[in-house]
Amino acid sequence: MRLDGRRDRRVAIVQLSGIGDVVHALPIANDLKRDDPGRRVVWIAEPTPARVLEHHPSVDEIVVFDKARGMDGVIALAQALRGRPCDLTLNMQRYLKGVFPSLLSGAPVRVGLPPSKTREGVRFFNTHHLPEGPWRHTQDQLLAYREVLGLPADAPVEWGISFSEEERATQARFFRDLGDAPVAGVVLATANPKKDWPVDSYPALVDALSQKGYRVLLIGGPGVRERTAAARVMAATASPPIDGMGNSVRAMMWMVDGVDLLVSPDTGPLHIAHAMGTPVVGLFGHTNPARVGPWKRYRDLVVDRYTEAGRQPDPSAYEPKLGRMETIRAEDVVGMVERARSVYGVRKATQR
Repeated sequence: MRLDGRRDRRVAIVQLSGIGDVVHALPIANDLKRDDPGRRVVWIAEPTPARVLEHHPSVDEIVVFDKARGMDGVIALAQALRGRPCDLTLNMQRYLKGVFPSLLSGAPVRVGLPPSKTREGVRFFNTHHLPEGPWRHTQDQLLAYREVLGLPADAPVEWGISFSEEERATQARFFRDLGDAPVAGVVLATANPKKDWPVDSYPALVDALSQKGYRVLLIGGPGVRERTAAARVMAATASPPIDGMGNSVRAMMWMVDGVDLLVSPDTGPLHIAHAMGTPVVGLFGHTNPARVGPWKRYRDLVVDRYTEAGRQPDPSAYEPKLGRMETIRAEDVVGMVERARSVYGVRKATQR
């Protein structure tokens, strides 16, 4: 069912968790503001991915839902939304956690994913649904909201991630101190250890990149597993990389924006890179890159050990595959880095 011609003044986007999922939803926020600049876009997200939305020109309000607090988090969410009902809510969540924010938004019209793509009875809490169809890349799935909302299907797909002037100044100082050599960012870990490339594979990659003239920057968070991995890599390399690990999502973002290329498994920084035009070498074996990898651009840089040899990538494949990340070799990754440099150049190094 289409909702053409609506002039909703307050529209809520419920895309809660996962930095990558929030990034994939950003083009819809841009579409809503392009359609009606006076419309207010309210985004409900969990604490960590909510940081991605800061300073975004198409997001007027960020409402944080701390799901980890249980009912206390739900009560806090209700208080944050009280007295400011939305006219329309886009519930982009498959699972039950999206129901509380959708209902508490107060919107009489709640548009969800296709019923077959939802779980835990979510379909019964949505008043409208995206049309059914085969599984597609996550970005394509969310762009289907355009059809239901009557928004132009051929509009440019833009993510619009933005930084404050202070963040840009900090970024400029950071990369200026690294000198004129191209900088390769390397992400060591994901939220799911099964999606990680083995830690012992990274030293050979770091040394190979250093020999090719790159400054190597480790990018990641403060978790014990990530910090342990970083320490092991730094101790095992002939040319120790720069330690860019930290606890700031925003710093991670401007580092990803500033490097000349990124090497990453299936995790948030990969999607930040794609959205910001940073060539990214994606490492995939446990999850399907045709479904959750880089969307369109930089697909040529994916090291794909998920798709069976001789077969075409298929976004409908969902089941994770164990033991595939371990089959990626350092030389496979270096080959893709060389391709990235040949095809996309080192634009950012020349701009510093």
